[in-house]
Amino acid sequence: MGIFDFVKSVGQKLGIGGEDEAPKVEELKKELDKHNLGTDKVEIEVVGDKAILKGSVADQTAFEKAVIAVGNTLGVSKVETRLTVDETGGTEKEPVFYTVKKGDNLWKIAEAHYGKGKGARHTVIFEANKPMLTHPDKIYPGQVLRIPELDQA
Repeated sequence: MGIFDFVKSVGQKLGIGGEDEAPKVEELKKELDKHNLGTDKVEIEVVGDKAILKGSVADQTAFEKAVIAVGNTLGVSKVETRLTVDETGGTEKEPVFYTVKKGDNLWKIAEAHYGKGKGARHTVIFEANKPMLTHPDKIYPGQVLRIPELDQA
């Protein structure tokens, strides 16, 4: 179980509510399901501006993508996970997330996380955030991205 912070005032707007209004459970579930992440066993509860994810996911990737798909929604400031990860017998690893700052691009983020001269690994970050990211140049300040480990091969 973990709690992850997001910027409440940025992200994709769902439904017709105002900016200060928390998204509805049905809207969040629809957003999560549209990405086909393997989250059909995930239930969502909303308490204030916190979304709580309950249930199970197949693997660590689905766990992390579910967190950012829900968290990068306008009106959500926290995502609490009560998820089990089937491939690990129920426990998730601590994911690495990064909040985009003004002036960032995936190349800079890759060099910051993987080391100088490894900016070309920005494609790893882009792929790790699909289908929520549709183009490597379409990131915005306040957006949270997952940063996967590099294969040591």
